[in-house]
Amino acid sequence: MIDLYTWTTPNGRKVQIMLEECGLPYNVHSINIGKNEQFAPDFLKFSPNNKIPAIVDHEGPNGKPISLFESGAILMYLAEKTGKLWPQDMPTKYLVMQWLMFQMGGFGPMLGQAHHFLKFAPEKIPYAMKRYGDEAKRLYGVIDKRLGEAEYLAGDYSIADIATFPWAQSYAMQGIDFADYPNVKRWFDAILARPAVQRGIAVGVKS
Repeated sequence: MIDLYTWTTPNGRKVQIMLEECGLPYNVHSINIGKNEQFAPDFLKFSPNNKIPAIVDHEGPNGKPISLFESGAILMYLAEKTGKLWPQDMPTKYLVMQWLMFQMGGFGPMLGQAHHFLKFAPEKIPYAMKRYGDEAKRLYGVIDKRLGEAEYLAGDYSIADIATFPWAQSYAMQGIDFADYPNVKRWFDAILARPAVQRGIAVGVKS
């Protein structure tokens, strides 16, 4: 059994979707980041960066428990544990990894900044709004071009798509119009139609 510590954020939904795609049993523990529960000492024991998601797999390598934080690392771990959604032939493995790293390093952090400055910042700062709004458009352009060449980011559906999809769910808050990115829209709709994705999105958390 896996203990999942999560909240209703794109990074939390990544792991929720992955657990559903892999068919692994798990218990959900809500970490209400609006109430600063991510700073609780018990949570910091296995997530020292005070971020969700985190997992504790009580049947980890060699049958011993393992705890992990950082959503990308968790996705790779679950893929290796189950042999799903991350092919192990060398060229394909690293094709998946490069798109996963693209999400972790750009299509996530930069879109988070776009969320903040376009929608939530108490002071509207034109420079920041333009900087991160333009970067959001650039990043969507990168994946739109890629998805014009392949059905999914690494060819077949993989952990790279699972990592990227939850951030694209908030496209409107990032100043994005899917009409400008038809390949992204096609990819987004295909992923959203997957039953495991729908179950992952619907994972309940208690406020």
